[in-house]
Amino acid sequence: MSKKICGIVVFVGMCALSVLLLSCGSSDSRPAGTLYVETQGLTDQGTPGIGFNVTSYAINLNNGGLALVSNNSSTCTIAATQANNAPCGAPLDIFLDPTGGTAFVLNQGIPCIYQGTQCIPTSEGPATPPSIVNYTVNSDGSLSAPIAENYYTCLSATLSGTCTPPPGTGYDTAVAMTRDAAGQFLFVINEGVYPQPPSCPLLAAPAADPTDAGNFVGCPSISVFSMTPGKTGLTLVSQSSTYQSPLYLSKIPTGLSAITFTQATVSGQTEEILFVTENYDLCTVSCLAAGGVEGPRTPNDNAVSVYTVSSSGILSEQTPNSPYAVPVNNPISVLAVNTSPVGQPTIGGVFVYVGNGAGPGAVTPFQLCTVQDTSCSSPEDVTENLLVPVACPPQQTCSASAGQNPVAMVVDPTNNFLYVASNGGSSAVYGFRMNTSAGTLTPLTPPSQPTGSQPVGLALQPSVGNLGQFLYVSNSNSANITGFGLSTVNGTMSSPITVDAPPGPTGIAVH
Repeated sequence: MSKKICGIVVFVGMCALSVLLLSCGSSDSRPAGTLYVETQGLTDQGTPGIGFNVTSYAINLNNGGLALVSNNSSTCTIAATQANNAPCGAPLDIFLDPTGGTAFVLNQGIPCIYQGTQCIPTSEGPATPPSIVNYTVNSDGSLSAPIAENYYTCLSATLSGTCTPPPGTGYDTAVAMTRDAAGQFLFVINEGVYPQPPSCPLLAAPAADPTDAGNFVGCPSISVFSMTPGKTGLTLVSQSSTYQSPLYLSKIPTGLSAITFTQATVSGQTEEILFVTENYDLCTVSCLAAGGVEGPRTPNDNAVSVYTVSSSGILSEQTPNSPYAVPVNNPISVLAVNTSPVGQPTIGGVFVYVGNGAGPGAVTPFQLCTVQDTSCSSPEDVTENLLVPVACPPQQTCSASAGQNPVAMVVDPTNNFLYVASNGGSSAVYGFRMNTSAGTLTPLTPPSQPTGSQPVGLALQPSVGNLGQFLYVSNSNSANITGFGLSTVNGTMSSPITVDAPPGPTGIAVH
């Protein structure tokens, strides 16, 4: 069900921990590079405390060292107390807009167990719906106090774009968030309530009327917010023309990734696609055959759904092919990469990498059909943007070993190198060179580097001028951040550093 922040390690002064750190303290101007990490809160004495914060660090672009800027930006507008030490639930993800002027934090909320229509609180605290919190970025790179929470899991017959859930309800549990490259939309996936309602839509659909609204509350869903780069505030995009509604699902989502590309078949036309991985089909709980007649169905637990995103943020599933049954056991993460140079859609391609969460762990590549080639053999494949596995002779799926539980992925700015954080077993980051025309992955030398305990987030600071390029990993159990220098020539990870962080680091971002 819900994720928890683990590992309670006493936080000590950061200035003395590494010779690679810059001098501590804030500056009068914003650093050239800033790292943001969601962490468990601190008391005034620097010991583990209540609540959750965002800690910001200045990045030394010469050697990747980190200097503490601030650790006191709360992830919730509601003050934490001993009785309710995380009133918004655990923070999961953090994103900045393309200008770096605003930041957004996704809070998981606090779920409950439903007995009929009654919400029974869990040991985590009073039931609280998930939310997104807004911030402005200060001149020194720190974040302002949280400005407002955006709630999105309640339904309304008025298309107001706002949502104020009744207190004490747990209508959903957030899973993850992403934004598109242009900073036009934020996408959030939610796993719904437990136990799942038996009336979730067989195919993805919004609530269109009061009957749907009553049936779909608590089902898994995707919510979309429109945003304006450089400004705080989000507007909930209703997926229905008659109700304020997210898009409700029949499967439990685990990861998401958005990509924008130019259609080779229509000159100059761009298209935005959202990919969502899923690892549990509600059909295994309650199944209705097509036409609403009860009958047996085969559950499709391991799937990837593909949605077209309209210019206003409306999602349309790419039927009849989506959701795709994929040869991946327990998909838990996904990253879409467009390797085509700008203005040259027939060179390179759109490749989708899915993390396999079961067994030894791996990353499996797929290709989105954007141009007719050996994998996408017909014009219909391109018209439908078919998603096909990348094949390796003799026609086997090209999965690449990436350690147990590959929870996070990031690609470098040239779209040549893919990095994957795996938090099972050894706790490591795996690196791959991507074949930009075929989508296959070749391990780097060495193929992996160790991190702290249970890495959960990745962030890549690109090279600025002729200065370095760096990869940062948040390690939730060891309460620290691991940093690596990245070669812009061969992608190798080197010169590791470790910087202590407040307990329980989770989501991580750079600007």
